[in-house]
Amino acid sequence: MIPAVDGRLVILAVLPVSLVVVTALRRFTENRQNKPSLPPGPVPLPLLGNILSINTKEPWLTYTQWHAAYGDLVFVRILDQEAVVVNSQRIAEALLDKRSRIYSDRPYLATLEPFGFSIDFAFMGYGDEWRLCRRLFHQTFRPESAVKFLPMQMRRAREMVVNLIEDPQHYRSHFVTFSLSIAMSVVYDYQANARNDPLIRVVDNALAPGLAMLTPERAVLLKTFPFLLKLPDWCWGSSIKRDAQLSTNRTTEMMDVPFRYAQQHMVGAYCLLTMVAENLQRLERQDQESKPMLETVLKKAATTAMIGSYETTPSTLMAFALAMVSYPDVQRRAQTEIDSVIGSDRLPMFEDRASLPYVESVLRETFRWHPVAPLGIPHAISSDDIYDGYFIPKGATVICNTWSDRGISRDEKRYPDPSRFIPERFMDVDGALTDDDPAEYVFGLGRRGCPGRYTADASIWSAIVTMLATVNLSPAKDDQGNVIDFTPQFTTGLTQYSFSCVIPSYCH
Repeated sequence: MIPAVDGRLVILAVLPVSLVVVTALRRFTENRQNKPSLPPGPVPLPLLGNILSINTKEPWLTYTQWHAAYGDLVFVRILDQEAVVVNSQRIAEALLDKRSRIYSDRPYLATLEPFGFSIDFAFMGYGDEWRLCRRLFHQTFRPESAVKFLPMQMRRAREMVVNLIEDPQHYRSHFVTFSLSIAMSVVYDYQANARNDPLIRVVDNALAPGLAMLTPERAVLLKTFPFLLKLPDWCWGSSIKRDAQLSTNRTTEMMDVPFRYAQQHMVGAYCLLTMVAENLQRLERQDQESKPMLETVLKKAATTAMIGSYETTPSTLMAFALAMVSYPDVQRRAQTEIDSVIGSDRLPMFEDRASLPYVESVLRETFRWHPVAPLGIPHAISSDDIYDGYFIPKGATVICNTWSDRGISRDEKRYPDPSRFIPERFMDVDGALTDDDPAEYVFGLGRRGCPGRYTADASIWSAIVTMLATVNLSPAKDDQGNVIDFTPQFTTGLTQYSFSCVIPSYCH
């Protein structure tokens, strides 16, 4: 027989539960009413989000179109990943600089580890390992240390020009050799050959196929279908697994081979000028237990320098070459300034930089005209935030669209006729440089800004001024001397660079 239940006991039991439920419902309703809304953006499709609307090859163009429709802060969904696109330098600085404590993480990239790029600390999450890598990197590349590389950078720029004159068809290859030879000298004390260097081939083989997979728009395929990495080789769709394994093998070789070279050539005091040798000597004073971890961190910092120099500087020089071909009057004016300051008895040096404001404005306009990393490397927010009344959720990817037509490189108010290459926009009526320097945004913002910025800037300036002083960049001509018509084609990944029909010719 089931015992009877006292109705008063039921009431006493139900009342507290009801109170909890009512309180929870009231709080939920209040939160829904008081919680700020997400930034505006395109309506996402169920499950897919906005992925079908994004130009995966040039996503900055899509984000710029959405900027016109939704404003400076745009919320999008890439499958299940929430993202906020920042289309204003003012907002980018407010978030990435002034709130860098919570905007310095990196989003998860499903292709990063499978393709062997977890060795690049630029993609690491914001934590202790990243801080240690950054510290090692900063010791070598901070402005006070970077000045000692200037003579070597100028020497490499002159080697590059000789290559351009002797073999003008392969100018992008010469730009890559120039940039990597500087990084290898600084990091490993490795003196690369001016052409066909074996270690530069190792880096090129590792990075050429893999870097394109490191954008959120492309990595989303592997995030959605991770089983692709486990398919048998005979199965359709297994090519991504084979590509990932090949990329990993090559990036491992790129990390280990030059590092072993540095270890084997640590001789004399000169080696203390290089990142790896200097820190290997410090490792000798560490306890045996911590050495393996510190050596791994050093390898990652050194390899990051290689990866960072592989595309960025060559891509900037490709944009410069395209500009000189497309705007010959600019090239002539820059050459005239160099001749008037330096004369014809010597080549430019870094000591001349302050006396060449028009060349400096050409450099700035090159940065602005075709920023080589239009979206930079995305950030991630580590806790909820509210900006200008909009809610930005924890874990969201934060993308700074440098290509934006408002407040950044394509802003018509700031840069009238932004699609044209006009260096004069960075000079005042007296011919002096203005305070507007695109380097302030093209090298990234906040704690995750490019730590090699000053060395990269010096490399690019040395290459540009040396080319202007020694060669003319002009369109290629056929056997009859007629200019070959060409349309620049842009190859995109993390960076974009142009393939154009340009031939340098000796001019001085």
